[in-house]
Amino acid sequence: MTTDRKQLSLVVLAAGIGSRFGGLKQAEPVGPNGELIIDYSIYDALEAGFDHVVLVVQEKLRDAFAERFDPPLASRCAVNYAVQRLDDLPEGFELPPGREKPWGTGQAVLVCQEYISGPFAVINGDDFYGRTSYALLAKHLKSSEAPSDLSAMVIGFDLQSTLSTHGTVSRGICRVGADGWLEGIQERKRVKRLGDTAVYLDEQKRWQALPADAVASMNMWGLPGSFMTRIAARFPEFLGARQQDIETAEYLLPELVGQALQEQVLRVKVRNSDEAWFGMTHREDLEAVRSAIRSLIEAGHYPADLWSLSG
Repeated sequence: MTTDRKQLSLVVLAAGIGSRFGGLKQAEPVGPNGELIIDYSIYDALEAGFDHVVLVVQEKLRDAFAERFDPPLASRCAVNYAVQRLDDLPEGFELPPGREKPWGTGQAVLVCQEYISGPFAVINGDDFYGRTSYALLAKHLKSSEAPSDLSAMVIGFDLQSTLSTHGTVSRGICRVGADGWLEGIQERKRVKRLGDTAVYLDEQKRWQALPADAVASMNMWGLPGSFMTRIAARFPEFLGARQQDIETAEYLLPELVGQALQEQVLRVKVRNSDEAWFGMTHREDLEAVRSAIRSLIEAGHYPADLWSLSG
């Protein structure tokens, strides 16, 4: 199925393994009636004007996701399920014997190619971004309909507000120019709060401080449809260049964006969200997420029974 370009598409990355969480965190119930974070994300996206959802899932869970999301969404928007497989590789490449993890967010977006024909948004299935964030993306995507338009957007969050109290996290740290355009993005692993600052562990196993006003990308992007062609073209290059660590190397969307910035073929506007981000890296984060959802329901932001009482 190929979607109409007039549709506003949301790609939800839900095929991750969740090694630090110890299970499929995007399938953990957080709402009072078993709602997932994905439910609240899609609800907010529909409220912001999105009308097409592509869920990227593991092959063994494709049918389970369809049974879960078709009933509430079929009458509200177009829905597709894209399967991220380890052996879905370009011609000339074979699955390495020791490879166990998915190939990363770049490949996860790439498997949606047949369903996307215009500008699209990308989010993580286990992150809560807030409705205003979707409204910002929707406004950008609606103004960027031409296939040749190479203007993108990333929603940024205050780094300190995205850190877990239960362990380290990985974060994309944005370098933002005075004009609000992204100048670069660097993945920092093992980031944690240390007093009033945030630090990360560098390659020499030394803790390094991050700027107090650091902006974190939580993988919430608005991208032109033409960027999908670039993701496809760069995948074979990535596989060829990473043969020495091919069992663990990840084809990451932020790195693709960073390369496009360096080559001056993409401009990315950074819009800081004033929403309270929350998500699950460690299992101990789960109760805090459930508490945050309860608070939002009590404040009237969501109905207690999300889908039966909406739209």
